[in-house]
Order: sequence, then structure tokens, then C-alpha cells
Amino acid sequence: MTSTAEERDVVLIGGGVMSATLGVLLSELEPDWTISVVERLDAAGLESSSAWNNAGTGHAGLCEFNYTPRRPDGTVDVTSAVQIGEQFLTSLQLWAQLVERGLLGAPGDFIRSVPHMGFGRGADGVAYLRARWEALRDHPLFAGQEFSDDPAVLARWLPLVFDRRPAGEPVAATRSAQGTDVDFGVLTRRLLDVLAGRGADVRFGQEVRALRRHGGRWHVDVRDRGTGARRQLSTPYVFVGAGGGTLPLLQSARVPEVRSHGVFPISGQFLRTDRPELVAAHAAKLYGHAAPGAPPISVPHLDRRVVEGREHLVFGPFAAFSPRFLTQGRLTDLVRSVRRGNLPTLLAAARDNRSLMAYLVRQLRQTGEDKVAALAEFVPSVRAEDWELITAGQRVQVLKTADGRGSMVGFGTELLTSAGGSLAALLGASPGASTAAATMVDVLAASFPGRMAGWAPRLDDLAPSEATVRGWDAARLAATVDHARAVLQLTPTGGPA
Repeated sequence: MTSTAEERDVVLIGGGVMSATLGVLLSELEPDWTISVVERLDAAGLESSSAWNNAGTGHAGLCEFNYTPRRPDGTVDVTSAVQIGEQFLTSLQLWAQLVERGLLGAPGDFIRSVPHMGFGRGADGVAYLRARWEALRDHPLFAGQEFSDDPAVLARWLPLVFDRRPAGEPVAATRSAQGTDVDFGVLTRRLLDVLAGRGADVRFGQEVRALRRHGGRWHVDVRDRGTGARRQLSTPYVFVGAGGGTLPLLQSARVPEVRSHGVFPISGQFLRTDRPELVAAHAAKLYGHAAPGAPPISVPHLDRRVVEGREHLVFGPFAAFSPRFLTQGRLTDLVRSVRRGNLPTLLAAARDNRSLMAYLVRQLRQTGEDKVAALAEFVPSVRAEDWELITAGQRVQVLKTADGRGSMVGFGTELLTSAGGSLAALLGASPGASTAAATMVDVLAASFPGRMAGWAPRLDDLAPSEATVRGWDAARLAATVDHARAVLQLTPTGGPA
């Protein structure tokens, strides 16, 4: 490292919602620390945090079947749904605190109330949905959730879905007025503006070319993609929140904890419309359940979205394939990620996830007509000419080996730390951005265990951990939810949409 290295207390690699959230938390806890944010693209939140590169769902476990797996006896396990609800409350609390202090601007620019609904089809699907509702309805985080299999009620809740729907198939829905639609791109930019306003060095068009550890510090070599100029950063702590670019960077840094990890990229596609009469007839995010034999990642949903002030409906996801790890990545990303250390994991994952591979092949074979036919199961009155197919982001699924089997971590975000916690990184996707605040509190605990006792009072007020939220009684939990929602100008808990 040369004598011109710029010394920082913290370097955050990636300009998405995770780095932005961590940076703001650190600036609250240690206002004198120097922080650098390095992003390879020309603006913040253009990859997974972009409004069109994710579903915009404020994931709180309110409607998603994949967070409540069914047991053999027909009951459901709600552990993950409750956990995600607790994590989302941490995000709501942080955003509300910052809005109250006038730091994030108008909350309606990045978060809005949209009912979250579950949709059960067929006798088995209806039974599944009812069991889910019964298991969750008494929990304070799911207060006010309604269930109905009455066709008249369903038609009132979901006029687009029940327009011209044939009679005879058993159907049911749950409805939670607590649901939200979040523009994580806007939120990310607002958070980074807060960070920059506190003196952080936030730069775009900056690509990390090398990451190495020497003498107890991380050395980060950065190249300006516009001018070619290079600079060097030296820091005792680095966070890698680069989405699909995280694993390649950790591999190049020779981080031992990822030696056997692999990743598999999956593109998401959605059908989208902005026809006013269709948007007006569907004011919800409606999640169905996976078809028999299909993997949980295939859960279909029909969502109301508001992006840059314009309302749309989107339906999907449909899986597609690209070897890129980022929407603006390289075609060689997948090949370059294969190493001697992770080749056994990749081979085992291919062997032990044949049903998923078969599903992806079927998805790749789908025609435009097939996709419209899938939408017709939700919207019987669909006309193909009203909808367009869009590619909505790129995700990498983490591949690991456990007990000799290759597993694909389809849900959850894996926190990885190295070198005594001086490096932290995130691998994985859903529920992702929604749980950013809780995940970043976990990053703080893993990276700075010696400081957590001193930080705890401020964190409990600013962004209470999942464990802290779980320890609250029902009255405090409800009061915290209601206050955060009021500040963020969201529909009152259990109130009308």
C-alpha cells in the first residue's frame, strides 16, 4: 500500500439499501467515524434496490405462503413468518425515527399502504390458507387479518381477480390492511443523502478492483470507471453489500469462509400493465401458493406498484436465465465464479436439486402465451395486448454443501464474517431489502461485539433487534407498530385500505 492511501474507519462496498442502512446506523452510533461508500454504477440503488428489480413488497410475513411451510398433518409452521414480521418492524421503526427528524423527506415518496392478501385455490389451497390464517391471527403483528371464502366478499376485495371468474372452484383469500409497497430505490437514495450530509464520502462510478488484508487493515483498490483514475482506501472494517457481485469479490480477496460456496444466477420476469381501469380494479398485493411439485421460489403474485408516482400492476415471477450476477454484470460471471474449492458444491447442488432444475427448464421453455395463461389463473378477463413482459432484476441463489448434499438457499440472507469480524458480507436474496435494518443490526453484533453493550440503548430506540422486539409484550408491540405507521402515514392497523 502506498503512502497516499486514504484512511477510513469504515468502507462500504455497494450503494444499495443494505450499505445505506448500515452507514446510517454507524453514523448514529459513532458520529466521528469516517465512512466511505463505493458504488460501481453511476447512482445509488440501481441493482437489487431498484424499484423495478424487486417486487417492492414490504415483506412482513402477512401473505406469503413460502414463509409458512405446511406440515404433514396440514398445520403450518409460522416461525419464519413471525420472524420476518419482527424484522420488518425494525425497518419501520428506523424509517419512522428518521422521518420524525425530517431526514427522509415525505414518507409517501418511498412507502405506501397496500393490502397484502393470500389467495388459496382448490380445496387443498383453501385448507392451506385457512390453516395459515388460524395459526397467525392471534399474534399482535398479524392483528386484523381477515379470511373469507364468500364469493361476494372476495369479489368486493378483488374485483379484477373475480371478473369473469368461473364458478365452481373453491377459492379463499386473507386480507391484511397492514401491507405496504416500498420503493427501495428512493429509500436508498434518501439514506445515502443522510449519510453524505453527515460527512461521509459517497462516490459512484467507482469499481473495487482488489480487496486485500495486510497488517490488520483492509486495503481497497478503487478505479474510477469514467476517468480510469485509481485510489486506495485503508480501513480496519469493510462491509461488502454488492448483491450478486459479493461472492466474486470475496473470492478474489481469498476470504476462506467462501471457499466452498457457489452461486447460481436466476433472472426474474414479470408481466406489467399501467392501464388505469386494470390498476383501479386491483388495490392489493395478492400472493398465491406454488403449484404441486414446484419450488417455493415460484410463488405467483399479482401486485399493485407505484413507481415514480405512476401506478402499475405486475404479475410473476417467471424464471429466466442469464450467466450474469448483476443486471449490469458480465456474461462471464458464472464461469469465473467456478473454483476448485466450490466445484464439488456446484456438482452436488445440480445432483440434489433436480426438481428445481426441471422447473427452471420448464420456465425457460414458456412462450408469451404460456405466461399470459398463467396470469389468466389470477385474472380470467386478461387480454394479452394490455400487458408487457419485463425483466425485473437478477438474483444469485447461494449454494452450499451440508452432510454431503448440495443445497440451494432459496430464502433468507446469509451473513458472513471473516478476519475476526473486520469484514462482513451478505449473500442471498429474499426477503432482502425489507429486513435491511434488522439484518444490519445483526451485522453490527457480529462485527463489533465489544461495542454492542454501549450501543444497545441507542439501538433499542432507533432500530430494535429482532430479539428485542420478540421480548416485548403485546401492548408495547402494538403501540410501536401503531406509532411507526402513523409517522409513515400508513393505514392504521386493521383499518380500511
